[in-house]
Amino acid sequence: MTTSKTGSPLTTHVLNTADGVTGARMALSLHRLDPQMILWNLISVGTTDIDGHCTDLITKEAFTAGMYKLRFETGQYWESLGQICFYPYVEIVFTITDQEQRFHLPLFLSRYSYSTFTSSQ
Repeated sequence: MTTSKTGSPLTTHVLNTADGVTGARMALSLHRLDPQMILWNLISVGTTDIDGHCTDLITKEAFTAGMYKLRFETGQYWESLGQICFYPYVEIVFTITDQEQRFHLPLFLSRYSYSTFTSSQ
């Protein structure tokens, strides 16, 4: 698992598997579900660095148990490369039950497919 310099318990990175490069400069956002209102609350926004990583999504104190989603702005990313894609964005929804763990959620991406997995520590 990638360890964040900022100590964020949640990190991600994007790999452009179609071109064999990192998903650099992709906009993304992290949201937490309010279970009473059934609304997604924005926690943070970010952009992947030149290596496709985003490591400062949330502080350890704010990382509480609950349902989250990580939204990647894939349409904007492909457009910036002068290409089109099928998915204008990708949302990965996940549940945190143990906020003491650290999680890494990578996104493997091509213009017409994506996959993800998680690793924890």
